[in-house]
Amino acid sequence: MRTQSRDRDHRRSRRDFLRQSACASLGVTSLVNALAQMRLMTAAMAQGETHGYKALVCLFLNGGHDSNNLLIPIGDPAADGLRADYQSGRGVLAIDRGTAIPLVVPDICRAFQRHHGSALPPMGLHPSASGLAALHNQGKAAFVCNVGTLAYPVASRAEYSSGNVPLPPQLFSHSDQQTQWQSSIPDRPFTSGWGGRAADLLHASYNNSAASKVSMSISLAGINSFQVGTGGDVVQYVVRSNGTVPLSGFSQISDNTDNDPYDGAMNAAGYRLDRDQGKRLKAFEDIMRLTHANLHEEEYNRIVRRARATEATIGAAITAAATSGVDLNAIFANANHSLGDQLKMIARLIAGRSALGNNRQIFFCQVGGYDTHQTLLTSHANLIDELSTGLSAFHDALQALGMWEQVVTFTASDFNRTFTPNSTDPARAGSDHAWGGHTIVMGGPVNGGNFYGQFPSLKTGSASGSIDAGSSRGRWIPDVSVDQYAAVLTSWMGAGSSEIQAIFPNLPRFDDPFQSASANLGFIG
Repeated sequence: MRTQSRDRDHRRSRRDFLRQSACASLGVTSLVNALAQMRLMTAAMAQGETHGYKALVCLFLNGGHDSNNLLIPIGDPAADGLRADYQSGRGVLAIDRGTAIPLVVPDICRAFQRHHGSALPPMGLHPSASGLAALHNQGKAAFVCNVGTLAYPVASRAEYSSGNVPLPPQLFSHSDQQTQWQSSIPDRPFTSGWGGRAADLLHASYNNSAASKVSMSISLAGINSFQVGTGGDVVQYVVRSNGTVPLSGFSQISDNTDNDPYDGAMNAAGYRLDRDQGKRLKAFEDIMRLTHANLHEEEYNRIVRRARATEATIGAAITAAATSGVDLNAIFANANHSLGDQLKMIARLIAGRSALGNNRQIFFCQVGGYDTHQTLLTSHANLIDELSTGLSAFHDALQALGMWEQVVTFTASDFNRTFTPNSTDPARAGSDHAWGGHTIVMGGPVNGGNFYGQFPSLKTGSASGSIDAGSSRGRWIPDVSVDQYAAVLTSWMGAGSSEIQAIFPNLPRFDDPFQSASANLGFIG
């Protein structure tokens, strides 16, 4: 046993040395070339090694989540300045402190040091977030405070206003900020997402090419920027909440059940020959197996054959999940909505992971509706209920499958929303586009029950201590960059220091999330 341990340590040390040497030699080359060469090196060094399973789940809250009303100070405003600022700034959007769900604030919590000194204010969650509150209080989820897109650190409101620090372009634009969140490189034109770059390197290191039958990057929400890679080796694969996306015109051969997309009358090859669609599909695939002299035709056939093979692999994974002994439909009975359906399918694919053949998997799911310019109190309550029940059911599913320790789920969004409302009518009021906001991380490896990053000052405008970005609306200058947040998640997946540097080229501009206490980003053990 000790010999095996020494061998593993030797391989790890040798790999780290070679990666660091490669990274140093590639310092003057482009990001794409650096990743390509590092991918070849890590693939060569990974031969013969075995690894346990890990999955990263990105949950994108499309539209800009008003996390000001997710994580709420709930102290007595007469004695708690943070709660007093909350009530004053939020106005008609303020959540009654008596209805918020109290959270446990641990004795050791650095998230309030930068803006609130030594205070540990009482905190709570939105009244609709009972499931999420339970996960936090049980130490199974945590919050990372005031995260946002940054090109360079912005130390203060004055520094923001000076114009001396380069800022992400089009800060309050949906499309730009979605792309920048998913790329983590806001000061360059988009070429790839950080999830895609991570998959490029991790797939080569951890997934056996002979065993891998499906992409490491699987999306439940269509093509996205987050999973765009650099080399074409890992191409995101889209799965629907009820299964794979079939070839156009052949969807009627599937009955769209959750367990087997091709059950019913079939021949030995799996074709429903009792229907014309099945006969046409068999004929179509017979043609696709022919060899064509024209290179364009041959490449088209190759892509279709690969798509059909992947479709069969996903079907096999779903079938395997159905025999796991875990009733996922029952677990998600109280999460009967878009997010619940997506997370249920991710749970199925994790349950059937042996059919997919990957040791590392990155999933992407997304829900919309977070662009709450109007009727925030009503619409946000519904959104938080969906978020809370979905995450709670996903936790229960992973626990039942015995996979809780192997999966980390995290949230992201375009941006936070303005702290001040845009109307004095509580029935109509909403909030507008802002900047830094709070994220959720959940999973067995997460150091849950705590708050990370830095909870912002809730003072607006030019008030002393304000980090309001050049306005009086409450647009918080982020304390944590997307790079720092994402680097912790990617490191847990197995990326080494040189790989982290290649995936997040802007990271050295910020406090080291693994070494600097001021970063306060130890949310994964």
